[in-house]
Amino acid sequence: MRQLAPGVWISEQIGPEQLGSLKSQGFRTVIDLRPDNEVAGQPPASAMSTAAAGQGLAFDYIPVSHGDVPAGAVEALGRNLAQGQKPVLLYCRSGRRAARTWALAEASRPGGLQTASILQAVHAAGQDAADLADQIAARVAARPATH
Repeated sequence: MRQLAPGVWISEQIGPEQLGSLKSQGFRTVIDLRPDNEVAGQPPASAMSTAAAGQGLAFDYIPVSHGDVPAGAVEALGRNLAQGQKPVLLYCRSGRRAARTWALAEASRPGGLQTASILQAVHAAGQDAADLADQIAARVAARPATH
């Protein structure tokens, strides 16, 4: 697991058997960004949701396929991070889509980090979002002003 920002962590694929450990480490929410049936043997979101509930963890499923990150996924993750309980673990196959989706959601968040800080956070977490720099900068520029 790697930390992106205070209260926000990313990870590669996890399984139901790891949720108890996450709970004992203080995590309160788990978000699955990996589409079901991407590979054989991958735990489906429904099994992860049931196991998370059994551990008293909040769970959300926001599938992001390979390629461009859909705007709807960015918005859904942004809403969850704004309203959900932290710390939160975002996971996908390798953590890459989780980091990239977070980067776009953070760029859209009023009062969020600036472009360079978002890219640095993703890099520090072992991932890369340099190809999203223009999209991140555009989202930062389009944020509503905070007072």
